[in-house]
Parts: sequence; structure tokens; C-alpha cells
Amino acid sequence: MKQSIYGLGLYVFLLLPPVAHLLESIMIVHMHMQMPALVISGWLMARFFQLRFPNFFKKWNENGIPGILLFTIIMMYWMIPRTMDEALTVPSIEVFKFISLPFLAGIPLRDSWKKMQSTGKNVILTSFTLLFIGMGWLYINAPDQLCNNYVLIEQITLGWGFLTMGICMVIYLIATSLIDFSQYE
Repeated sequence: MKQSIYGLGLYVFLLLPPVAHLLESIMIVHMHMQMPALVISGWLMARFFQLRFPNFFKKWNENGIPGILLFTIIMMYWMIPRTMDEALTVPSIEVFKFISLPFLAGIPLRDSWKKMQSTGKNVILTSFTLLFIGMGWLYINAPDQLCNNYVLIEQITLGWGFLTMGICMVIYLIATSLIDFSQYE
């Protein structure tokens, strides 16, 4: 339950206008810090909702697939350059960001991850690895500016951030295929 309080505290902190404005002022910080922090706040708050509504999660997300599918859809939506751009200019999209990432991505991810088999987890990680590499390539090589609220160099920096995340995920996937980490759980 303590985790839920930390998650709520993180969520409230991220909602503060000066904090939100600061995190959204730099493209890579917006995508690779604010958005994951919102998902993490939902991940932390999930325990409260799991204890409060156990039948809902048991019935709705019995094997973890519906939750991970919702998580994937929300994350892919927020990787579209236009949605990130509109979050800065359209208030309703900004509100949707602060609702969807913690509550429609973070909470379902925590509920689903332990329910999934290792093969399903590897499929999700591989999919996101390929997506990050593809998004990195897109942001680096796009001939035009994809987001109106950020300059081109920020777009290229974000692309390199995506590529770096993709490479780190490849290293993780290789390590998990070569090393048995079950002894450390």
C-alpha cells in the first residue's frame, strides 16, 4: 500500500504546472522522462486498485493479455509525433495524457506482467525494441520537422534516445536468453 502512496505522490508532482511545463519544454525529456514517469506512477498506484477491485482485475484481465494489449495501444498512441505535439497545444489531449498513461497503461501493465508467460513477455519486449529502433530511425532521418513545438535538433536527439533504448533492450533480450535469472527472483 505504501507503493500506492508513492505513486499518487509522483502523479501529483507530475501534474504541477511548473513541473509539467519544464518536462514538456524539451522533446526528449517529454517523451523519455515525463511519459514513462506517468506510467510508473500508475504502476505504483496499481496495487491500491488491485486490492480495492480484485474481482474486476480477475474477471477482466485473467491471463494478462487484455491489459497488455491496452498498455500497448496507449503507448503506441503516445509515440505518434502528432499526439505528442498536440499534448502541448490542445488542452483535452494534455488531460488525456495525464489520464491514459498512468491509468490505462501503468495499472494494466502491472496487473498483466506477472500473469503473462515468459514467451509473451519476450514478444512484448521484442515488439517494443523494434518499435523504438523504428521510431529512432524515423526521428533521425525524417527530412521535415515532425513536431511543430520542437526544433529539428530536438527531434534528432529524441531519435538517438529511441535508438539507445532499442539497443539497451536488445542487450537485455540477449542477456535473458543466455543467462537464467530465475535463481535471483
